[in-house]
Amino acid sequence: MSESGPTKVVDVLAASSEYLDQKGVENPGLASKLLLSRLLNCKHLELNFKFNEDLTDKQLEAMRRGVKRVAAGEPVQHVIGETGFRDETIQVDNRALIPRPETEILVETVLKCDPLWKRDKPFIVEVGTGSGCIAISIARERTHAQIVAFDISNDALELARTNVTESGLDSRITLAQADVSDALDPECVDAVVSNPPYIASDEIEQLDVQVKDHEPRVALDGGAGGIEIIENVIYDAAMVLKPGGYIFLEIGAEQGEAVSSLLQDAGFEGIAVDQDLANRDRVVSGRLPAG
Repeated sequence: MSESGPTKVVDVLAASSEYLDQKGVENPGLASKLLLSRLLNCKHLELNFKFNEDLTDKQLEAMRRGVKRVAAGEPVQHVIGETGFRDETIQVDNRALIPRPETEILVETVLKCDPLWKRDKPFIVEVGTGSGCIAISIARERTHAQIVAFDISNDALELARTNVTESGLDSRITLAQADVSDALDPECVDAVVSNPPYIASDEIEQLDVQVKDHEPRVALDGGAGGIEIIENVIYDAAMVLKPGGYIFLEIGAEQGEAVSSLLQDAGFEGIAVDQDLANRDRVVSGRLPAG
């Protein structure tokens, strides 16, 4: 993006999109809209009503800086400092994974489990909370739930704490740095929810630069085959869940069969695999026998 050029919103968007496209940025038009809407403090769909407005010199310089950061491989969400997740605005940076649309499917699967929500004050545990977006979304929509969200990363927990506080749900979401099986008594939890690391270790370096260079490896690396961490979550869940308790896991697109087998081996039943919008396996769920 040149140091001199257009000043109107519509022309700045076009020039930014073209520049980012030339740099190989995915969805350059959306990235440009997100940058400019943040700069103008409006929703990106509202830019349509501002097309003929002129940007100030200060705004143009800020836009150039943002575009150059995205062109260099930094996620646009990190540049603007936030992202949308369901109906929430979540602060994001390199301390945790950027919430993705696939994870909204995990939340939707949990929310659709009617037998779980018919329980009195269901106790929900999230493993690997990251930014806190999952716990916040569940707490927002199921007001009788009590949630404990765990993460091994203190940095991630600090980010989650910021988001939980901003959400106003800190009285119902407890954040903790601990292993689930060490922190909780056996058979005390109604549901375990997790978006664990599920990328195979030897595939990390093949990821897009925006992911591998700007998101925490500990939140990506699922070990050999990508299911080592998932397996640990499953066996911890089997210890802390009540009889009849539920587990919900986000998985990689080719892990449905393997994770279903792990759940079966751990004693879960009613195992189901839900697909994302591209018809890829995305969420596996199961329930312990009621006893």
